[in-house]
Amino acid sequence: MNLLGVLEGILFVVGDEGATLEEISRILEISKDEVKNLLLELKEKYEGEDRGLRIRYLGDAFKLTTKEEHKSFYQKFLVSNTDHQTLSAAALEVLAIIAYNEPITRVEIDEMRGISSSFTLRKLVAKGLVKESGKSDLPGRPNLYKITHEFLDYFGLATKDDLPDISSLLPKDEDPEKDLFTSIYKENEL
Repeated sequence: MNLLGVLEGILFVVGDEGATLEEISRILEISKDEVKNLLLELKEKYEGEDRGLRIRYLGDAFKLTTKEEHKSFYQKFLVSNTDHQTLSAAALEVLAIIAYNEPITRVEIDEMRGISSSFTLRKLVAKGLVKESGKSDLPGRPNLYKITHEFLDYFGLATKDDLPDISSLLPKDEDPEKDLFTSIYKENEL
């Protein structure tokens, strides 16, 4: 039996979920080192210019993905698809809050945003970017939310650790003791 062909079929069948090294090893009944060698061999075959797919390690799983250099063609194809929509600013804000604070409740998200996130959160769950991950111990036992592997795929991240460091995104105040009521403008003399 051609294990390379079986591996390719497995990666196709699992689709967006991908398959972990352990899962592939168990299914093919071979060692993890043998799986790694098969993955490398298959990956090399996909690296040719005449191929539209590649093997990527995203979200702790191996997946078949399209090549970045063909992105403009895929976008043209998807333009006519009315289900394909970009994420709104509110959706990106909610995703960022969840990604950096997971697991988190909807009420905690609302407190950070200062506005209700119910509708946005429902849309993100429906798109598969966020999922319920259990119940909080808070009164009423509200749902806890986490990002999904689809979130990692959407943003091209291998793991959550690939998110930018939040401190690097915050503005740096040169003088933390600066009086907020002091004007930065000088008063002209008459």
